[in-house]
Formats: sequence, C-alpha cells, structure tokens
Amino acid sequence: MVRNPLTPEQIEAGKRLGRLLREARADRDLAEVAHAAGMSPETLRKIETGRLPTPAFGTIASLSEVLNLPIQDLAAAWRTGPRLEAAS
Repeated sequence: MVRNPLTPEQIEAGKRLGRLLREARADRDLAEVAHAAGMSPETLRKIETGRLPTPAFGTIASLSEVLNLPIQDLAAAWRTGPRLEAAS
C-alpha cells in the first residue's frame, strides 16, 4: 500500500499534538512514559517532536491514559490546537 504524503495541515496538527503530549509529560521520564504506554521511547520522541504526526489511535489512547490527559483534549489539539491556546 502506498501512503499519500501528509498535508501541511496534518504536519502542523501533529506538531500541536506533540507539544500537548510533551507538556502533559512534564518532568516525567520519556522512557518511563513510553514503556507504560506500550511503545518505544523513540516512538514517543517522534510523536512529541512532530516527526510522527499521525500516530495510531491505540497509541494516542494509551498515552491519554498514562498521562491522565482526556482524549478529548488530544482530539482538540489535533483539530484546532490545545484548548489552552483559546484561553490565551
């Protein structure tokens, strides 16, 4: 299967998602969070930096649970940016 290139909007959405996850992780060790979510630290690093802008739903659901971050907030970050930006 050939994957279509990501659009600039999808790339930007991935960066917003990564920022929100990085902020939610705060000072927790990246490897600890990654392993708790069932992924490699490199995968989490790629998501947080926007190099993996379209992670699988199961990956996002696991991170939501481990970081105690409502999945609705992650969806909002993907669609329009974190809710905190709207308050600024």
